[in-house]
Amino acid sequence: MKFDMGSTTLATLTKSTIGSSDDLGTLIQQLIAAAQPLEGKFNGEGKVMFDSFKLHADEITAALNGSLSSILGGQSGMDAGFATGDQEQSDNAHKTMSAANFDAARFHG
Repeated sequence: MKFDMGSTTLATLTKSTIGSSDDLGTLIQQLIAAAQPLEGKFNGEGKVMFDSFKLHADEITAALNGSLSSILGGQSGMDAGFATGDQEQSDNAHKTMSAANFDAARFHG
């Protein structure tokens, strides 16, 4: 199995996730506004659930945004980890190459 990821993949993903977080709050508010004409048309448990959703919409938005924030933190941590690993791999390769005796590997005839 080969894992190949460009150096900007996680940064690009983070930018997309930030945009999704902003969009999510807007979409929930649009959902509440779109459901407004339905208010008063429900009875029983449907009314209870509709009223509960409206009452907790800000809380739901905050919880979802908090989850996305945690995802962003994870993406940022992975990005930093990959960048550090890439740099360490380069540093180790240069260190090993500088210690190698390439002249000893030449065949003289």
